[in-house]
Amino acid sequence: MESIFPERQLYIRSGTETHGYVLSPGKQLVLMVLVSALITWLAISTGFTLFFAANHGAGSENQMRMMKAQSERWIADRQARLDMATNQATANSGSLEQLAKTVENRHQGLVTLLKDFKGVPGAMAALAPTPIDDSLPPVERIYSVRAEQERMVAQAEVFAKTRAEKLRLAYRLAGLNPQAFAGSGTGSPLTSSKDNKVLASFLGVDEDFAERIRNAAMDLSDMRGLQNNAERIPFGRPTVGTRETSGFGVRFDPFNHRPKMHSGQDFSGAYLTPIYSTAPGIISYVGVRTGYGNVVEIDHGNGFKTRYAHLASAAVRSGQRVAVDQRIASMGNTGRSTGTHLHYEVWQNGRPQNPARFLKAGDYVQQN
Repeated sequence: MESIFPERQLYIRSGTETHGYVLSPGKQLVLMVLVSALITWLAISTGFTLFFAANHGAGSENQMRMMKAQSERWIADRQARLDMATNQATANSGSLEQLAKTVENRHQGLVTLLKDFKGVPGAMAALAPTPIDDSLPPVERIYSVRAEQERMVAQAEVFAKTRAEKLRLAYRLAGLNPQAFAGSGTGSPLTSSKDNKVLASFLGVDEDFAERIRNAAMDLSDMRGLQNNAERIPFGRPTVGTRETSGFGVRFDPFNHRPKMHSGQDFSGAYLTPIYSTAPGIISYVGVRTGYGNVVEIDHGNGFKTRYAHLASAAVRSGQRVAVDQRIASMGNTGRSTGTHLHYEVWQNGRPQNPARFLKAGDYVQQN
């Protein structure tokens, strides 16, 4: 240690005075340690400062690069859309006459579609066209017509799909599978083709517009099938202004007070209250049946039949065709009955169904 740090004498002169200091080996060692620690701390601090400064600079540079790339992508996307719109306008329009021809072809396809909506409740109001401003320049008016055509196709598709879903719910309320009754509507050239290219060529329009026309027509076909079949299913009410009493299911027989299956729905009312057909059909039986008294039975097709019992009198004859809501009989108290009422039954494929479900489904259809 003395060889490394020999004793040193330090003289400091200030004016006329001189002071001497002795630096022993121990003091020199302590001073060296302090100086080394200070140098180490300065080196580490400087390193950290340079490291964070470099990272911050790199982060800012990366952020700038990302913002620049995003801006370039946005500009490129806008330019691509502009180019596509320009190319499409050039390809489809080319000239004012070609553009007008395109709009005319679209109009003919739209007219063909809207013809199928004729007679559908609520369709005329929902699909009414919006007037075009006559003050617009000719080209702008043509583009306004095209936009209106797009809107009407979308509205037709939504209307048909919404109406079909409501009818499907009515079938489910009645305990029926709606799929078995859909898609049997009136045939249309818009649904006969399975290829959008063929339909586009047939209508003289672009494939995208042809596909939308076809989708709306398919939804309309399903809706038509559900609607047409619903009109032949006993969804109507057999009486008006009467009270529903005993329902479908096991109950205590009013005569022997024992549990017994009640296969219909009872309606209590005044004597000779009118009884109506709940769906169109053909009168299959008019007469007396044991326990039922005077009855009228109607065959509605597709496996559906209805029975009206305990009648006072019938207003129809066997083999007669009747319409929905047509009067067929009067309420009475014949047969195994404890008072004036109508016993109403709904049969499907030879099995009795719960009439309350059909009444509920019919009310839902009427409300929607």
